[in-house]
Amino acid sequence: MAIRNIREIGDDVLTKKCKEVKEMTPRIRELIDDMLDTMYEAYGVGLAAPQVGILKRIVVIDVTGEDPYVLINPRIVEISGEQTGSEACLSVPGKTGTVTRPNYVKAMALNENMEPYEIEGTELLARAICHELDHLDGQLYVDKVEGELMDASDLDWEDEE
Repeated sequence: MAIRNIREIGDDVLTKKCKEVKEMTPRIRELIDDMLDTMYEAYGVGLAAPQVGILKRIVVIDVTGEDPYVLINPRIVEISGEQTGSEACLSVPGKTGTVTRPNYVKAMALNENMEPYEIEGTELLARAICHELDHLDGQLYVDKVEGELMDASDLDWEDEE
């Protein structure tokens, strides 16, 4: 497995719409493994393929640090509620901003075996699903920030609930 370079804001690849994955190949499997390694190395909770320069509809998410989800060709099928909180992104290093997202999300995706499955999440998992799926359509959270972007170092994460 390899750690890939994370593309940062200003890189055109982050503004492009990703293509669907038609079949599982050894290169796609390697990409997924590399994405997981890269996400963990960067202490992230999610990573989308365009963040490592690949325009494929693939996302990895792990909000617990021990139970990763791989979502291939994901799509949100249900949302409800609302939550507003601090959000950050590996592609926008050192910054954070306040974003409102659904508090509940249900999505359909394919797993690493190209089998369909459903993922449901609330709070942080719901936020992560929405954030990462936005990447697949060329959108960054900074476009949804309410107010100003802040330096992450100025935020006391201990007070965030």
